Amino acid sequence: MKIVIIEPLGITPEKLAEATAAVKARGHEIVAYDTKEEDQEKLAERGKDADIIIIANQPFRKNVIEKCENLKLLSVAFTGVDHIDVDFCKEKGICVCNAAGYSTNAVAELAFGLAISVLRNIPACDAVCRKEGTKAGLVGGELFGKTFGVVGTGAIGGKVAKIAQAFGCKVVAYSRTVKPEMQGAGIEYMSLEDVLKVSDIVSLHVPLNDKTKGLIGEKEIALMKKNAILLNTARGPVVDSVALANALNEERIAGAGIDVFEMEPPVPADHPLLHSKHTVVTPHVAFASHEALFTRAQIVSENILKWEDGTPQNVIC
Repeated sequence: MKIVIIEPLGITPEKLAEATAAVKARGHEIVAYDTKEEDQEKLAERGKDADIIIIANQPFRKNVIEKCENLKLLSVAFTGVDHIDVDFCKEKGICVCNAAGYSTNAVAELAFGLAISVLRNIPACDAVCRKEGTKAGLVGGELFGKTFGVVGTGAIGGKVAKIAQAFGCKVVAYSRTVKPEMQGAGIEYMSLEDVLKVSDIVSLHVPLNDKTKGLIGEKEIALMKKNAILLNTARGPVVDSVALANALNEERIAGAGIDVFEMEPPVPADHPLLHSKHTVVTPHVAFASHEALFTRAQIVSENILKWEDGTPQNVIC
């Protein structure tokens, strides 16, 4: 079968060869592109003869999929699949698998990088120090003793909750599914409204779907403490960016750490969260550690082997 890696996976050719060795050993042809292609016609051209396509976060819609007439499996090197036309794949009998779990540690760690950066004013401290300045006006707060709210307690949210406890935080959570093992670890589940009301830090870890789009808007932000910090390493549209920027600029909440936006970077220079007070932003990098990117290449390769063996894993449809 012909396997096309339709966009770069963010690892070296050597690491890619290592991750796909077992697939290649079965005699499959692997074609790997080292550039991202935005033009839809050219993207379709890349995948037109493929039996299997490996894709990361490149939008892959019906107008492209329908031109990939041999496509049988779409192995997505990502956790979320909102950029894939899953319904059309299901209609065409194309199996879609994701790379669940590859970035759990990476995303959880960046959430705390953002939290500490906001709490301790690290970007401002760095800038001042380089200009021979002092800590005047930049003394921040600690994580220890704070109430840390986790919204969404899947693999990443669960990891964040455990790390927060290690920092000495009281952890409260809101999630569609209550997990007894987390309750047993001392994590209290409550309504979203109550999590927002009582938390000093709120960290979002929900997928993007019809129910979570705009989950945190003007009304929800108004429930938060004036000294609260909002972290979003989930998906950009989960938060109303304008409402959040307004709250930050009016100092109705204390700060934000944002890794995701309504679009993939580059983020437009006039985006409201690039100009809001007490905000640390990163260009959708939470998932992208060297270790995580290699792990996801291994997972998408294993997805192919499992599917070929008739025991598919990480199946979306």
